[in-house]
Amino acid sequence: MPPAEDTPAIVVERYKYILQQIHSVNENVYRFLAIFQTLVTAIVTAALVLFVSYSKWKIAPATARTGVQGALVLVTVIACFTILLIVIGVVSWLDYRREECELTAKYFAPDFRSPPKIRNFYRWYETYIILFVLAATILLWVLGEAFLIPRIG
Repeated sequence: MPPAEDTPAIVVERYKYILQQIHSVNENVYRFLAIFQTLVTAIVTAALVLFVSYSKWKIAPATARTGVQGALVLVTVIACFTILLIVIGVVSWLDYRREECELTAKYFAPDFRSPPKIRNFYRWYETYIILFVLAATILLWVLGEAFLIPRIG
C-alpha cells in the first residue's frame, strides 16, 4: 500500500531520513568492532614484543611488567569505549525505530510496524558483539596475568 497522494513531501523525506539513520546505526557497529580489533591487535602485539625483548633491550623486569599491564589497561579502556558506542547506537536505533513506527502508524497503517521490544535483546547482533568484546578483554587479562607477567623476571 503506497503512501497516500496527500501525504506531505516533508513526511516522506523524514521517513527516508529515519531509514537512512537506522541503516547508518547498523553499519556503525561493524566499524566500531573493526576499530576495536585493529587497536587491540596492535596493542597486544606491542605487549608481546615487550615480553619477548625486554631483556635484550635491557629493560628492568618491573618496568616490563608495568608495560604489559599498561597495555592491558589500554585494551580495557578501548573495550569500554567500544561498548559505550555500541550501547549508544542501540539507544539511537530504538529511538529511530520508535519514530518510524509512529510515522507509519499515522500516515500508512496503524499496525504496519511494531515497535522493537528490549526483551528481544538476545536476537540483536549488538548483544553478541558486546559479549565478544567483554570476553576478549577478560581473556587477555587472564592470559596476561597468568602467563606473561609471572614469566617476566
